[in-house]
Amino acid sequence: MDLDDLPIGRVLTRREALGLLGSTGTLLLLGSSALNADASRAGKPRYPCVVRPASTAGPYYVDEKLNRSDIRGDPSDGTVKLGALLVLIINVSSIAEGSCVPLEGAVVDVWHCDAEGVYSDAVDPNFDTTGKKFLRGYQVTDKNGVAKFITIYPGWYSGRTVHIHYKIRSPASAQSPYEFVSQIYFDEGMSDRIYAKPPYATRGKRNVSNLTDRLYNRDGGRQSMLAVTPSKGGYAGTFDVALDLS
Repeated sequence: MDLDDLPIGRVLTRREALGLLGSTGTLLLLGSSALNADASRAGKPRYPCVVRPASTAGPYYVDEKLNRSDIRGDPSDGTVKLGALLVLIINVSSIAEGSCVPLEGAVVDVWHCDAEGVYSDAVDPNFDTTGKKFLRGYQVTDKNGVAKFITIYPGWYSGRTVHIHYKIRSPASAQSPYEFVSQIYFDEGMSDRIYAKPPYATRGKRNVSNLTDRLYNRDGGRQSMLAVTPSKGGYAGTFDVALDLS
């Protein structure tokens, strides 16, 4: 697959976008749409919106309260998880007066498994990592709505396709609390190329693809793909998210 062809979500017309405002379980994302054509002509920044779906947090979410950009290390023992370097930038915006504007102060959590398919601080039939905190952390978006993470390309485990979990929530002091949870997915060809190299290669072939993953199919995973490109000895990807907070 050509990464330029990765879907970013269904583009909304202005009427559809405005109709979705206030609906439950809906996430609006930056993309290409007619929603902000009027705002652009009025001299406001263009942050058009498309829809991406919510998804489950899964069994491995833990609020570790780890405010850090580089989530590869385990603060309990100083070890660093090995894997292909991945710089993940999440741009968060909100709907305001018919346009999307950068959302400052949002708390963005990310968590995912390591190259062996293991999550930290979790008890599972295949592992017990209680007290470990690798590949977890949060960032607070800056004035441009940006949260940046340095991590590794996630591994895989039996029963699931390749993914990263994320949660966007308001600060504890917010007068109008909000929270949204979903998952980020990856191009199959990119995953195959990365998994052919250490430290992923020793695990053999994964047993679930995007199209055979239950959550990917149930929750519209095709609209939550991350386009990953080579960058500075590793890979990089940007994921744009806009929330309706009206």
